[in-house]
This record gives sequence, structure tokens and C-alpha cells, in this order.
Amino acid sequence: MGMTAFYGDFDRDAQEPHSLETFAKALELGINFLDTAWVYQAKGPGDRLFTNEELVGKALAIHGRDKFVVATKFGIYQKDGMLAVCGKEDFIRSQLADSLSRLNTPYIDLYYMHRMDPDTPIEETMAVLKALVAEGKIRYVGLSECTPSELRRAHAVHPITAVQMEWSLQTRDIEADVVPVARELGVAIVAYSPLGRGFLADLATFDNLTEGDFRKTNPRFSGDNLAENRKRVAAFLDLAKSKGCTPAQLALAWVHAQGEDVFPIPGTKTASRIEENARAFALLPLTAEEVRVIGDSVAPPAGDRYQAQSRLTSYNQRM
Repeated sequence: MGMTAFYGDFDRDAQEPHSLETFAKALELGINFLDTAWVYQAKGPGDRLFTNEELVGKALAIHGRDKFVVATKFGIYQKDGMLAVCGKEDFIRSQLADSLSRLNTPYIDLYYMHRMDPDTPIEETMAVLKALVAEGKIRYVGLSECTPSELRRAHAVHPITAVQMEWSLQTRDIEADVVPVARELGVAIVAYSPLGRGFLADLATFDNLTEGDFRKTNPRFSGDNLAENRKRVAAFLDLAKSKGCTPAQLALAWVHAQGEDVFPIPGTKTASRIEENARAFALLPLTAEEVRVIGDSVAPPAGDRYQAQSRLTSYNQRM
């Protein structure tokens, strides 16, 4: 996502070679799962649209479609200057057609509903996705930011392969309800923002967030909450130093240690960062005591994950 959208104003043309280098480094390291979305796009000079899916499509063309497992997401769009969500058939098919064209691929490996549509029964949306599987346009179905009930209802229509939920040392809401249901149903858990949107990797970044970086308006990183949350991760930073690893590596190792059905997807724009992240595996396996100590080193954060929005809500805002 950060290669094109939401994380600040930058020269996206100048960034592209670095992004493509990052994809190449991923393959070199044995990382082949790419996660994108229809909505990961931004306008540049002259209203030029930079879409993340087109960038991913360039990597597929360079290295070969068969080298990657490609996941993308549908459902979110702009309406009256705000993000909105739709799970209707015509809308799904329209966004899927866009995604297939941008990615230049005949099929999507894992197709997620990006957010749940409160105005469309999940069963109706799943019937469309089931048909798309039968048509060969998508291989597997996923949900992002769903409740346990929505997961059960969706899975009853067609098997859900994975749920994508925010899960990190700072965000652990799903452990009480979504994770048990996913494991009961045999559904994998893709943990997004496992580095707390970069907060657990590089605190200094948050002193100089640029205009256009949505984290500037994120309650956790605004006002007094930012200073408070620095204090709440201090013990964790000390622990990483004592173990001779970077904070990012320790944070990722902790997420990986949650189970073999958990797949963290740390975002990055550079080859050096993806190499750093991959070295988290050198810390594994962690003992149960190590997992507990690492978990206890980060206090629950001050501030919500997102600003409240009338048309688009996250999992913990609906619970």
C-alpha cells in the first residue's frame, strides 16, 4: 500500500524503481505473497492516477505471474469525499474487472472483501464470490475486518480461506473472538499492520509525517496520544536492544509465533526494509515464555485505530 497511497506525498515515479527492486528482493528471500487492493491509489500531477495494482502488475510481468500468490481487495470506493463500501454484484464485478486489467492477470489468487457492507447481506455478496470462483476469475475468497458472526455466515455460503485483520503487539482485539472462530472453521489469519503502521519499527518516522500521510489524523499518532504511546512501547524497544535485533524483527517474530495459520504482511517500500523484516525468522521459534514477555512489553495503546467515519467502519468499531 505504502508504495503508492496513504503514507504521504512523494514522487511516485521516482519511487517506482525502488518498489520494483523490493519485489525482486522479496523473491530472492523466498517471499512470494503480494497483498494489494483496488483502493490503494493516489492522484499525482495532472490528476495522473497511481494504482498499486498496476505497480504489482509490472512486477508480475518482470518475474512471471506464476512466481507470486496475488491477493487483492474489493469493496471500498470514494463517495462525496469519503470512503464508502459496497458488496453488490455489479459493483464487485466492476472492481474485479479493473483489478484483473491493472494486474494484467486472468485470475486473482485470493480475493478479499475489504470491508463489510452494512446495507448488503453477507450471504448475497458471498453468492457472487462463489460464482466468480466457478468462473475461474478468483481462486479463493477472503474477508477483511469482519466480525465473528460475519465470518460464520460467509463461510456457510462458500469456504473462506483467510481473514485479514489488524494484529500486532499494539492491536490485539481479535484474539478474544475472531481468532477462535477462524481456527474453529480452519480459516487462516493474515495479520496486516503487524508493525503498528511502522510505529513498532521506527518511532522517529512519526516526528516528521508528511502531508497526505493518513497517520497524521490517526488517533493513536495524534496529540497527547503520540507521546503517551511512545512511553508504552519503551520496554519493548529495550527488550529488542537486549536481544540484539531491531524492533521490527522482534515485533514480526511475535506475530509469527501466534501460530502456523498466521501470516503477517508488513508493508515496505525498500529492499533494505524487506531484508530486515525477513531476518525476523532468525528469532524463531520463540518459547511460550518469550512470547509472553514480548507481549507484556507493550502496553495497550492510547487512541483508536481509525477516525470514526459514517460510511466506513472497522471491526472494533462495530463490535
